[in-house]
Amino acid sequence: MNMSGKTYDVLKYIAQIVLPGLGTLYFALASIWGLPYGEQIVGTITAVDAFLGVLLGISSAQYYKEGRDTDGTLLIDSRGDEEKWLLQMKPEVNEQEIEGKHSIKLAIDPNADLSDESAYLAKH
Repeated sequence: MNMSGKTYDVLKYIAQIVLPGLGTLYFALASIWGLPYGEQIVGTITAVDAFLGVLLGISSAQYYKEGRDTDGTLLIDSRGDEEKWLLQMKPEVNEQEIEGKHSIKLAIDPNADLSDESAYLAKH
């Protein structure tokens, strides 16, 4: 399930803040004021919230599995006399984006073959 970051953030806010708050509010008011269907309404809110949590969990797992949470990869080649490191940023990450950040997140590939960097860069 692919969703935009903004959609994810809104649904996460609803699942973590709005629905639990709404369920708690109705439960309390139903007890105090004798409002109807307290158990049914709170049960429904809880079921919807649990389902939303599952969808968000699946989306989050896919996001991290696909590496969309990183800005690039640090390639490390420890073979030979000299260790080589190569920082490879994702194509969609541009200089202006990097300049505005306080930090970046990198995946690490400790088994990269950088024996021919120019060939590697041409492929990627």
